[in-house]
Amino acid sequence: MNFVADVNIEKLIVDTLRKLGHDVKWITEVNMCMTDTEILKISSDEKRILLTNDKDFGEIVFRQKMKTSGVILFRVKEQDEDLKLHLMLQLLKNHGDKIENHFIVLAKDKFRIIKL
Repeated sequence: MNFVADVNIEKLIVDTLRKLGHDVKWITEVNMCMTDTEILKISSDEKRILLTNDKDFGEIVFRQKMKTSGVILFRVKEQDEDLKLHLMLQLLKNHGDKIENHFIVLAKDKFRIIKL
């Protein structure tokens, strides 16, 4: 699976996904000054699922109707990178077929999956 990881995504998540064979373009390695709309354009143009901790992407996707290949939004209050990684791996294992073209909110107690 192809991902684009926002600058706020932890290195542990990026490294682990890469080790599992996923193609991850990490904005930290590309251009840390990119705007949210530029990042979503990469998601759409390159058919990459966006990984982010920034809930502003919900506004852009749903209210501004900007196209994307999918978004995974981490909503973990403690910003616990181990918990985020665990949630991501659970999502891939149990809902891998529902990731593309969906807006997914990963929280400690539940996943919310919305078709785009």
